[in-house]
Amino acid sequence: MTQRIPARWYFDIVSPFAYLHLKRFGELHPALDVEPVPVLFAGLLKHWDNKGPAELAPKRLHTYRSCVWAAAQHGIPFRLPPRHPFNPLHGQRLLVGLGAPRAAVEAAYDFIWGEGRDLAAEWPLFCGRLGVGGERAAALIGDPQVKQALMDNTAAAAAQGVFGVPTLAFRGQNFWGSDTIAWANAFIDNPQMFESGEMQRAADIEVGAARKEIR
Repeated sequence: MTQRIPARWYFDIVSPFAYLHLKRFGELHPALDVEPVPVLFAGLLKHWDNKGPAELAPKRLHTYRSCVWAAAQHGIPFRLPPRHPFNPLHGQRLLVGLGAPRAAVEAAYDFIWGEGRDLAAEWPLFCGRLGVGGERAAALIGDPQVKQALMDNTAAAAAQGVFGVPTLAFRGQNFWGSDTIAWANAFIDNPQMFESGEMQRAADIEVGAARKEIR
């Protein structure tokens, strides 16, 4: 019997790349036991003083088109929501409150990125897709413990070096992006991957120049 390897999958429903990654989970190594962990992408960006791809106009368009292309290449249903970026806070809190079960996470992503629905404008329908009534949803997203848990998830992810979503983390390593499945699988079969050769040298490369603020 294959020994199970615990892994954490950090995600935010605002990310189309996380949707594409999730839809390809069937390609992940069977030894991985993946736990979905809701975080706030905006919180990670703030922690690392970074910008999201949708905050740069030309990169925003490129990102959307690249996602359309990638989805088509892998036969994944994909439709852009009417507005993006959108505020995912309530959706992420609701998933935290529900314990982020795989079925609910998939339902959330299918709603937004599979069908191209509007989270804010169709909130009651979104909740229904996750099997939650309006009153319970309101209680969950307003629960101080749920709010704190989402913040704690985000802080813990940042402390582990997570800078973006989706990130699959296991054995002390982070695999960021929807295109790292083969790499993550190879690491499982070769746990010493990062301990020799250019992989090891990559960790020792010195910074040659740092961008300075122009005044």
